[in-house]
Amino acid sequence: MARIPCALDSKRDDVRVARNSIDPVKLEVFHHLLSAYCEEAGVRLRLSAISPNIRERADYSVAVFDREARLVAQAAHIPVHLGSAGEAVHAVRRELELAPGDVAILNDPYCGGTHLPDVTIVRPVFAKGASQPEWFVVNRAHHADIGGATPGSMGIERDLFAEGLVIPPVHLRRRGVLQKDLMRLLARNVRGADERLIDLAAQEASLAQLEQRLHALVAEHGLSTVRRTTSALMDYTERAGRALVRTLKSGMYRANDHLDGDGLGGGKLHIDLKLQIFQEHAEFDWTGTCDQAKGGVNANPGIALAACVYSLRCLCPGRLPTNDGLFRLLKLVTRPGSLVDPRSPAPVAGGNVETSQRLVDICLSALSSSAPDRVPAASAGTMSNLTFGGTMQGGREFASYETLPGGAGASANSAGQSAIQTHMTNTRNTPIEEFEQRAPLRIRGLSVRRGSGGRGKHRGGDGLRKEIEVLEPLRGAFLGERHEAGPPGSAGGHDGAPGRLSIAHGGKQKRLPAKTSFDLAKGDVLIVETPGGGGHGKI
Repeated sequence: MARIPCALDSKRDDVRVARNSIDPVKLEVFHHLLSAYCEEAGVRLRLSAISPNIRERADYSVAVFDREARLVAQAAHIPVHLGSAGEAVHAVRRELELAPGDVAILNDPYCGGTHLPDVTIVRPVFAKGASQPEWFVVNRAHHADIGGATPGSMGIERDLFAEGLVIPPVHLRRRGVLQKDLMRLLARNVRGADERLIDLAAQEASLAQLEQRLHALVAEHGLSTVRRTTSALMDYTERAGRALVRTLKSGMYRANDHLDGDGLGGGKLHIDLKLQIFQEHAEFDWTGTCDQAKGGVNANPGIALAACVYSLRCLCPGRLPTNDGLFRLLKLVTRPGSLVDPRSPAPVAGGNVETSQRLVDICLSALSSSAPDRVPAASAGTMSNLTFGGTMQGGREFASYETLPGGAGASANSAGQSAIQTHMTNTRNTPIEEFEQRAPLRIRGLSVRRGSGGRGKHRGGDGLRKEIEVLEPLRGAFLGERHEAGPPGSAGGHDGAPGRLSIAHGGKQKRLPAKTSFDLAKGDVLIVETPGGGGHGKI
């Protein structure tokens, strides 16, 4: 069994007493300052990038880690990115010698990454005269293509190498000098290389700005004060989180569900959680989960950890700082060789986007046994990933990627929202004009899928329906879930409608599986219908 430990057993009471003497107003100010720095860096990244996936959909995340690789602050970006970004910092510290001006890059899911399109940049920040980094500023952005057999790098492949270019932790810059050989290698192995390189430059620019903010913070308050206050923020989050866990009913809770399949005929993939709620912490044990899949729905332990932390965070007050203190509330137990702890080179493209959503569903289902009135019914449970790739007239290559929202699960107090991203993703819609300008596609229809939310005292949110006409032959791929059965309702509420994918041509419509790659001819219309959320309560 692989166990990710936390600081639950450490004797830190004397440290906490000293830190508790810090002015609570200063704590609040630092909390908002650090979060604002990350938000600002995210805006810099979005406005500097040129790909619709980053500039329009905002598929990126930014965070600050301290010298011990503890999460200090993050922006309200993509939960699955930031819950697992700490592994990237650990990997960089372990693999590279770092000096001022260095910048590291990686995407290897078995060494700090999530899946290959998520490219992570780590910039060590050195205090004046220091020989070791004081902070690590990090961003992670989903690039529309990172090579591999399928345009968009999100196809169902049999191993990691077919999914795309694998980048272990390496130097992007050494003492400020860009490693041009690395850039040439990357550009030669991806579609739409010019777009990829500009987006990488945007990632670098956002971290340079974040570094400047941290230096200014130290100049104003002093390094010792910054250290004490940020550590006190983590301890505050831990104390508040422990207080939350004490409100949950202690005991052992079981929950399980399954993925529709792995896209390679693997059938239903069983996921099992044994949740132990103790007085002040929780243990998430996934060892009953099935073996790793042949297709790319495997999720590394960092993703599983992100799902567990996110689920607990959902029960916390909204204003609670999100930092390392949350990670101290739980222990994660996995089984090597399983769906949530695969062995390299098992493919992982869908683990970050689809399996992560199911892990959250299962975590919330287990937590609902301990806090039934505080957990909603299941949401869509899928990111409905859609990619296209090909060549425009004139010879320009293109690759596009988007995730499509579904219905949110209803709660004990209200109906679920319709056509909204839920849980482990937090991206925006791709504007129709942008979509049509960048690729030989025309949006024939985009609407709420009325009636797809589960019925109940409070109805689940509806999914959406999107119709895309192909203007030139191209290659596409879809990676989705909840097409066999819809998201479960809660407390007597009905299930949401399952998703559906189909191609219309010449007046005939053909249904496709939820995980597939396909060739489209001119005039074909791809129709995506996303799942509705589960209903809550008996009618």
